[in-house]
Amino acid sequence: MMRNAAFQRDPDTIVRLPKDNRILPLLLTVLDDFHCQAVSYCYWKSSKRIEEVLAGDGDLDLLIARHDQHRAQAILLGRGFKLFPSVAMRDHPAILSYLGYDEPSDRLIHLHLHFRLIVGERLHKNYRIPWENDVLARAILHPTLQVRMLDPTSEAVLLGVRSCLELRRLDPVTFRGWRTTLARFALDRRRLAETLDQAQLTSRASELLGDDLGAMLAGAIYSEGSFEENHRLQSAIRSHFAPYRAYNTLEARLRSAVRAIHWAAGGLNKFYLHLPRPWSRRAPGGGCVVALIGIDGSGKSTVSATIRTWLSPEIDVIPVYFGTGGGRPSLLLRPLKLMVPLLTPLLRTKPRGSSHGKVSKASPGLLYSLLLMVWAAAVAREKRTKLLAARRAASRGLVVVTDRYPQNEIRGFNDGPLLTRLAWAPSWLRRWEARVYALAQRLPPDLVIKLIVRPETAARREPEMDRTVIEKRIEAIPRLAFSGARIVSINAEQPLADVVRAVKQEIWRMV
Repeated sequence: MMRNAAFQRDPDTIVRLPKDNRILPLLLTVLDDFHCQAVSYCYWKSSKRIEEVLAGDGDLDLLIARHDQHRAQAILLGRGFKLFPSVAMRDHPAILSYLGYDEPSDRLIHLHLHFRLIVGERLHKNYRIPWENDVLARAILHPTLQVRMLDPTSEAVLLGVRSCLELRRLDPVTFRGWRTTLARFALDRRRLAETLDQAQLTSRASELLGDDLGAMLAGAIYSEGSFEENHRLQSAIRSHFAPYRAYNTLEARLRSAVRAIHWAAGGLNKFYLHLPRPWSRRAPGGGCVVALIGIDGSGKSTVSATIRTWLSPEIDVIPVYFGTGGGRPSLLLRPLKLMVPLLTPLLRTKPRGSSHGKVSKASPGLLYSLLLMVWAAAVAREKRTKLLAARRAASRGLVVVTDRYPQNEIRGFNDGPLLTRLAWAPSWLRRWEARVYALAQRLPPDLVIKLIVRPETAARREPEMDRTVIEKRIEAIPRLAFSGARIVSINAEQPLADVVRAVKQEIWRMV
């Protein structure tokens, strides 16, 4: 590919665009590397949306020449991008998905490398358009942005072909956003029809598709009807590209059905079930368990929810709550939690080791001791189940974000064994509980993020928490080692945005 004169310069020079340009710095660097190393590529989707895509508001689809595929991947890896394979073979072998973290904008970038023009339904792209070399040879430089894109006539022809092969109500992902998808194709068609010469477009379409089919497609670009209503054109396009299908009609429909079931089950798991099963895109090299540790009021729940919102559109993430407060309890613990408001009035004070309510130095009474033993057994059972689920999820490639994590390093400390508060309890019950917390020591998290706040801050955020307990727990947090896990301490007194940014940077280094 001939390089544009604007990029015939020192390869160490980075193009500086106007300050009002929204292109993400990481993408700017990668695209500049492509130009400097003469990688043959172009952005091959709608030129109308190229600015928002380069600003991180959508996936960036780049067509890469086959002979440059390894150099392009080396550039991405060198700039911190990571390869994230899709689950259930949803990605075509000629398409790779890379994710990058742009620290200045605090955004994840999803970049698709296409080594062939693969189109079709969202869950099963079955058609190849064998025009890669021709499209790349005619690619042009965007007038203001540092990116190569389709020339207008090639874009129009590809738009018509894609509409005929992608607009299928049988695909549940497309059907879910059917009106939006139709509107997007219609908008692109009208924009191209208003700017292109019809004779020029007809000539280009005939060159790629043959005279009859090319004229039919060019006419559809300038017609008032939608592509979806032009059944004759759809049938002709599908017949023309039938030899380039990866699977015949029957196998394609079966594969689409299986992927649709997997997609639906994955959505159910993502939003409701939180089972340790991958459904979309796993972390490269295996998953990890990230534990957020800190005293009540340090912001664990808020940070955990923010991290999940950040990662979950691109990576399989499941939350695990190891506490007994406002998080989601198991079926075993839920009835006991419902009984707590009824039983609390019977306990005027709580013994040492409790965190909330009026804490007494007196030994726990009989009623409290009996209730605590039942509670401790249920909590230990729940934590054992969640520990195993978290580790299994990480082994299957998921990123697990936990609010708290069990520990047995400091007696009487938060998230530790509860029966240490009692002077008497059956020895068998103590041993059983101890084994659960010993399991947590054997299965430490991969990354521990300690959110550190001052006692005054914790007391202000958790006014019902005993001040003495606050001070002791804050003093003890730095001593928790979690069996040698990687530990990062973050000052949670900072503004929330700064805390979240610091947590994101640490997690991105881990995945």
